[in-house]
Amino acid sequence: MKRIIAISLGLLMAMGLFAQEQDLDLQYATELLKPGTPAPDFTLTDINGHDVSLRDFRGRQVVLVFWASWCPDCRAEVPALKEMQTQADPRKVAFVAVSFDRTKEAWEKYVKENEMTGVQLFETAPRKESEINTAYHVKWIPSLYLIDEQGKVALSTVVLEKIAKALNSK
Repeated sequence: MKRIIAISLGLLMAMGLFAQEQDLDLQYATELLKPGTPAPDFTLTDINGHDVSLRDFRGRQVVLVFWASWCPDCRAEVPALKEMQTQADPRKVAFVAVSFDRTKEAWEKYVKENEMTGVQLFETAPRKESEINTAYHVKWIPSLYLIDEQGKVALSTVVLEKIAKALNSK
């Protein structure tokens, strides 16, 4: 009987962890822009010093990632994000990452050391004071958006796997 109770408790705990894992969007993405909302345009400087606007990618889907190199969850997703990029057709999907790093030097160093590809942008304002942060309702990083070819939000999430699944379903 004790063994059955122990196994039952173990299963309940495992199910609770699974449910918690599944509820990350319910915990951290509740204020993100909803699907169908026009994605706010912005212009930021990329790692090569060029101005880049979201509107530059019209006609392609955009995976928009808000992150920072000091964020453990963000760093943990870099390999999966890089893999996702290698599998996507660059004529159809653009990957745009907006960093909320505290310094440009820390951002540049991390991007170069980790051979991050895609469009790498740096927001100079602190995250909580940033216009792009406000426009996209970012309360947690990483936060991710899938923007459709017409510039509307197709998906908003804090779970990278949901972006991958959405891209693979097209």
